Amino acid sequence: MEDGARARAVARRAPRRIGGAAAWLAGACAVAGAALLGAGPLAAPLAAQARGALVIVGGGPQPDAVRAEFVRLAGGAGKARIIVFAMASEEGRTSGEETVAELAKHGASARNVYLTREDALTDSAGRLLDGVTGVWFGGGDQVRLANVLKGTPVERAIHARFAAGAVIGGTSAGAAVMSRVMITGDERRPGGIRPDSEVVWGTMERDNVITAEGFGLLPDAIVDQHFFRRKRYGRLLTLVVEREPHLGVGIDESTALIVGADGQWRVAGESGAVIYDARRATRAAGGRQVQASGVTVHVLTAGGTFDPRTGRVALGTP
Repeated sequence: MEDGARARAVARRAPRRIGGAAAWLAGACAVAGAALLGAGPLAAPLAAQARGALVIVGGGPQPDAVRAEFVRLAGGAGKARIIVFAMASEEGRTSGEETVAELAKHGASARNVYLTREDALTDSAGRLLDGVTGVWFGGGDQVRLANVLKGTPVERAIHARFAAGAVIGGTSAGAAVMSRVMITGDERRPGGIRPDSEVVWGTMERDNVITAEGFGLLPDAIVDQHFFRRKRYGRLLTLVVEREPHLGVGIDESTALIVGADGQWRVAGESGAVIYDARRATRAAGGRQVQASGVTVHVLTAGGTFDPRTGRVALGTP
């Protein structure tokens, strides 16, 4: 499925009863002032990194090596216990099962859990994550996924498992939800002063990119996906200039950003990722268009690394 379209509420369905067993294999549901804003040192210290890792895929076909890395981080063959949440897509019951089958090829025990909002609000749904070593978010519409899980026992359980060392991964919409500032896929004024329904993300106008609150698993950066394929450079750069945390990463298809438990970023896969760092930039407040000087840009491919605390970069091997 394509990533997020329109910010719409998830249709409510009649709640399903979820089994109360706490074991992980319990029956899953089928279910910016006019002055210039001066630059300073690299922001205040980044938020404390939980102990788990993140595998954030920019969408498109997923390289087998990326799936294998996810399973390895989840404990490896015979030990990895993974829950797949595919509610970003209306076809998630089917696509989630396909993801489960792919993970099983690498020796993981995986289960597709498709929840409604009513399901996710139950304590028993949260207990389905007891003991899991990995959580995977499928693609589709990130707003749909957030509307199902935000503020629920399931979201709290995801954060608890992450803090305990579980790996959290996702692709496309499942990548966008990793940010605290989540790109929804919508803009307020397509084409700006030259409206053209066929032009998307054709401006760098202030307050044009519509965002919502994501899960905040990567709280100090904004994530964008399908980045090269869909030419989303202006969209992410606009947000990075105008919005805290002034750091963003655009991940292309068939590519993953792997965030280690130490907070280090590493690129893996077949394409690349772009990092926009405006934390030391001089940013102009006010005006229709965003303005900035001193934004740092890094373009990384497989093996490239970035330390968001120091800004240090190491390029991958060509």
